[in-house]
Amino acid sequence: MKNRFSLRLILGLFLVAGVAAHAADAKFQPLFHGTNLKGWEPTPGGKWEVKNGVIVGTSPKSERRHGILLTKKRFKDFVVKAKFRVIHGDSGFYFRVDRVKSGVSVHGFQVEIDETDETGGLYETGGRGWVHQPTAEVAKKRAYKKGEWSDLELTAKGGDITVKINGVVSTKLTNDKSRKEGHIGLQLHGGQVMHVEYKDIQLKSL
Repeated sequence: MKNRFSLRLILGLFLVAGVAAHAADAKFQPLFHGTNLKGWEPTPGGKWEVKNGVIVGTSPKSERRHGILLTKKRFKDFVVKAKFRVIHGDSGFYFRVDRVKSGVSVHGFQVEIDETDETGGLYETGGRGWVHQPTAEVAKKRAYKKGEWSDLELTAKGGDITVKINGVVSTKLTNDKSRKEGHIGLQLHGGQVMHVEYKDIQLKSL
């Protein structure tokens, strides 16, 4: 009888844990539903389209403008998750940005997404420039490779910002005094051959 009771207790705990985990995941809402770009709008430059459930961004080297695909909504404090891969060029995952009239089209934070170990660093367009670049040790741990799908997790709460690439912390800011709200965006860098892809973009407000 004791063994049966223990087994039932263990199974019950697993069930409760599973329900709790599902409830936590349920708080994440998709920003991209896999079929179209509803809820997003592009700035001039490059081309954004949906292919087989993936947002595909392309741009020729002759295009000087930075084409940014922006959410129509603005966000303040959140956790956002996404998968990305870089075939060619220098992209970025923008957040807390405002639109401006320039060839770049926005000012704000950018998680660097490119072909190099700088991926996962933090850059402030129209502000401080590089805020943080990943160390060689971090770059080695996260096993990031050009052309392969990688996981991005970004947490922004007040002045605290954490960037993870493939589960490894690449950037961590505490009490940063800069921007606290704005759009989320995907970047095509001007003056380069660009081909980047994003999918499974989901956000949980904090």
